[in-house]
Amino acid sequence: MAKALSSWKVFPHGPFEQIDANLWRVEQKMPKMPLWRVMAVARMTDGRLVIHNGIALDDPSMKAIEALGDPAFLLVPNGYHRLDARIYKDRYPNLRVVAPRGSRAKVEEVVPVDLTYEQFPGDESVRLETLEGTGEQEGVVIVCSGGKTSVILNDVVFNMPHQPGFEGLIIKLIGSSGGPKITRIARLLLVKNSRAFRAHLERLAALPGLNRVLVSHHETITHDPAGALRRVAATL
Repeated sequence: MAKALSSWKVFPHGPFEQIDANLWRVEQKMPKMPLWRVMAVARMTDGRLVIHNGIALDDPSMKAIEALGDPAFLLVPNGYHRLDARIYKDRYPNLRVVAPRGSRAKVEEVVPVDLTYEQFPGDESVRLETLEGTGEQEGVVIVCSGGKTSVILNDVVFNMPHQPGFEGLIIKLIGSSGGPKITRIARLLLVKNSRAFRAHLERLAALPGLNRVLVSHHETITHDPAGALRRVAATL
């Protein structure tokens, strides 16, 4: 696990892009790893922003975020995604840090947690659920916009294409690349009750207007997202 940053440090990242009326996304290359991580920003009905898996971005990108609304909530989606949590709280002192209950202790090693997922004051645009079967270590963000629904997951589901080179081969051999999947690492560290987790994925697949599934590493699932979730669930 990488050590949490203590100062604002920007690593190479892509553009901060709008993907729905109240949802934005950006990718960043993780330092010293052949892995991209994803930050999502959702806007609640009252204009407050919910930042999932916060990543330190360059000044123009951060100003673009601030122009959208008040950065009100930082979701630290599990105890392994803490790299930028402290520096976000330092930058926005009024930001309320939110973490899954089962990951709270690990997150609080680097930043105080104000709310757990079930305490989050969701609205008709943005709501959180704790993922069943994960020992309360991970959750899901559900973003609604004009009849369309986006689901934001973290490490429980990957959508990482095969990568080139020796490092890519290693990632392939350990079962982390090759399309939507629950990786071997997630099965070992995060999935505690396969039946319960499978049922929750199937409920997410049945959400009205499901349009996409964002994951915290690599590509968004936009082609048949409901079918992708059901196929992933069937592997449990």
